[in-house]
Amino acid sequence: MGGDVPRISAAGAGGEGFRSDINGLRAWAVMAVVLYHFNVPGFSGGFAGVDVFFVISGFLMAGIVVGGLDGERFSLPDFYLARARRILPALIVLVGVLLVVGWFLLMPREYQTLGKHARESLLFSSNLRYLAEAGYFDVASHEKWLLHTWSLSVEWQYYLIYPLVLLVLAKLLPGRRALLGAHVLVLMASFVLCQVLSTGKPSQAFFLLQARAWELLLGGIVFLLGGRLRPSGRGVALLESLGIALVVAAIVLIDAGARWPGSAALLPTLGAALVLLARRQGSPWTGSGLAQWLGTRSYSIYLWHWPLAVGLVYFELEQAPLWVGAGLMASLLLGHASYALVEVPARRWLAKKSNVRNAVWLVACVVVVAVSAQLVRRSGFPERLPEAVARIEAERHNRNPRIDECLAADASCIYGGKQVGALVIGDSHADAVVNAVAASLPGAEQGVYFKGLSGCLTVFAAQWAGEGSRDECAGLKKELAAGLDKLFPGKPIILINRTSLYAMGELPAPGVKNPGKPLVYFSRPAATQTPEYLEEFRRNYVESVCQMSRQHPLYLVRPIPEMPDRVPQVLGRAMLLGKQGEVSITRDEYRQRHAFIWAVQDEAAQRCGAQILDPLPYLCDREKCYGSRDGWPLYVDDDHLSEFGNRLLVPMFAQVFALLAAQAPH
Repeated sequence: MGGDVPRISAAGAGGEGFRSDINGLRAWAVMAVVLYHFNVPGFSGGFAGVDVFFVISGFLMAGIVVGGLDGERFSLPDFYLARARRILPALIVLVGVLLVVGWFLLMPREYQTLGKHARESLLFSSNLRYLAEAGYFDVASHEKWLLHTWSLSVEWQYYLIYPLVLLVLAKLLPGRRALLGAHVLVLMASFVLCQVLSTGKPSQAFFLLQARAWELLLGGIVFLLGGRLRPSGRGVALLESLGIALVVAAIVLIDAGARWPGSAALLPTLGAALVLLARRQGSPWTGSGLAQWLGTRSYSIYLWHWPLAVGLVYFELEQAPLWVGAGLMASLLLGHASYALVEVPARRWLAKKSNVRNAVWLVACVVVVAVSAQLVRRSGFPERLPEAVARIEAERHNRNPRIDECLAADASCIYGGKQVGALVIGDSHADAVVNAVAASLPGAEQGVYFKGLSGCLTVFAAQWAGEGSRDECAGLKKELAAGLDKLFPGKPIILINRTSLYAMGELPAPGVKNPGKPLVYFSRPAATQTPEYLEEFRRNYVESVCQMSRQHPLYLVRPIPEMPDRVPQVLGRAMLLGKQGEVSITRDEYRQRHAFIWAVQDEAAQRCGAQILDPLPYLCDREKCYGSRDGWPLYVDDDHLSEFGNRLLVPMFAQVFALLAAQAPH
C-alpha cells in the first residue's frame, strides 16, 4: 500500500541547496496515500502517491550516485549504509511494536502471518511475498499489517542494483550522455513490460521491480536533464502548476478499478517529474509550513498509517467517522513521534560511528527482530491466549488425524473395523467426514474403505484448469475408472466432493485471485460458466456417476455449506475482543451457490439410480446454515467440517445402512 517515502534529505541532488519543493511534494504524496487508505471521499486514486514517491526517489538516487561519480568520490558501501541508516531504524521499531501488539490482539494463525510478513519486510522481499498471496486491491489486503512495506522492498531492490549498473556504465561509457541513453532505454523496456503485465498479470505489474523501475528511472532522467532544462520566470510557476494538476487528477479521477500501474500511471509520474523540473522554491503548492512539516515526517507517517487503518478494520470501525478521524490524527502523531524519537536520534547517533559499527548495529537490530518474527511465524504462540479462546482457535487443528496418511493418490485406507461396509470416495471434503461415516456403521467390526485426494473432482473426464499440476488426480481417477467395479462390489459408495468449487469457481474472498473461474474443464478451459461449459460438466458428471453405480449402490452427498470466513479464527477473535461471534450463510446464499450442482445430482440420481444425502437438515435451520453450534466451531476453516462438526452428519449416513438392512433378504 502506498510507497516508500524515503528519508533521503531533500537537499538538492548534485550539490544544490535544500529543495523545499521536493519536501512539499512528499507531503502531497503521503497525504494522498493516507486519505485513500482511510477511505476518505474524494481520494479514490490516492494510491498514486506511491508513484510520486518512486519518481522522487529515482531523482534523488541519481543525484547521489551520478554526483558522486562526477566528483570521483562515490563509495558503494557508504551509499548502502546511508540508505540503511535512513530506512531501517523506524522500520525496525514499527515491526517490533506490531509484534508486541499482535501478541495481545491476534489469533495464532493471524500472528503467524504477521511474523512471516515482518520477516520479509525487514529483508526487503515483502513485495515478492505479497505477490504470491494476493493482489494489492484485494479484500485480503486489510488483514496484512505490513502490506505497505512492499514498496520499501521495491525501492531497496532498486538501490542495490542501480549504483552497480551506473558504476559499470561509467567505466565503459563515461559521460552523462551515455548515462542518459541507458536510463531512457531501460525506462522504455520497463514501461512496455509494465503495460503488458498490467493487462494479463496485474499483480506482477504492481509488485515487481521490473515493472516499476520506469518510474524510478523517470526521476533519474529528470535529474540528468535538469542542467539543460531550466525554466525561468512564469514558466517555472506554469510547469509546477501543471505537474500538481496532473498529480491531483490522478488522485481524484482514478480508482481501484483502474488497470494499475498501466498507462494511467503516467499522470502522477509525469506530474511529479514536472514539479521536480520546475524547482520552484517557496511555492504555495509545496512551500507552506504545513507541507514542509508533513514532508519532513512523511516516511514515519507512511509507516504508521497503514497499521492504524488495518486496526480499524480489525475492530470493525472503518465505517465510523469519529474513529476514522482518530486514525488520521494518530497517523500524524505517531509519525511525528517516530520522526522525533527514532529517525533523527538514530541518524545522528549512527553518524558518529564508523561504517563498520554502523553495519554491525543495523545488522544486529535487524537480526534480533527478524529472528523474533521467524519464531512468531513458526509458532503463533497459542499459549499466550486465554484458555477459552485458545480452545476454540485450536479447533482449526481438529481434522481427520489420518489426513496425511490417507488423503493421497497412492493411499487406500480403512477406517473402523476390518470388514468393509462402505466406500467413501472424493476429495478433502470426503476426508473431512469419513470418520462420521465410520461412526454410523451398524457394527464395530465394520469399516469404511477411503480413497481420495485433495482438489480432485471424481469426474473421470475432468481436467484441472487451476494452478499447478494434477497428475496425481488424473492417475487416481484412471485407477478408479478401471478397477472400481471389482473393488468391494455390492458395497455402497458414498461420493463426496466440493463439486460446486470445480464448476463454479471460488467465491470472492480474501486471497482469491480469480473468483468464479471454473477449476476443471473437459474440451477446453473456460473463464466463466458458459452454457456450453455447464452442459459439458453436466454430461460428464452424469456419465461418471452411472459408471460408478454399475456394481455399487451409490449415494451422492449434497454440497457442504461454505462459510464466508475461517470459523475458529472468527469465533476466537470475537471472544478475545469480548464480542459475540457468528459465522453463517443464508439458505438463499446456499441455494444460489449450489443450484446447478443440485440439478446435476438430481439428474444423476434419476438416470443412474443413485440416492441423495442432504446435510442441510443437520447443519442448517430454515433461514441459515451455521459455522458453529452453541458457540463451538463446526469447521476447521471455512469449508471443511471438523471432527466435532462431522459428527452431526452421523444420523444422515446411518440412513444408508438402515436402508440397506431393510432391503436385504431375510
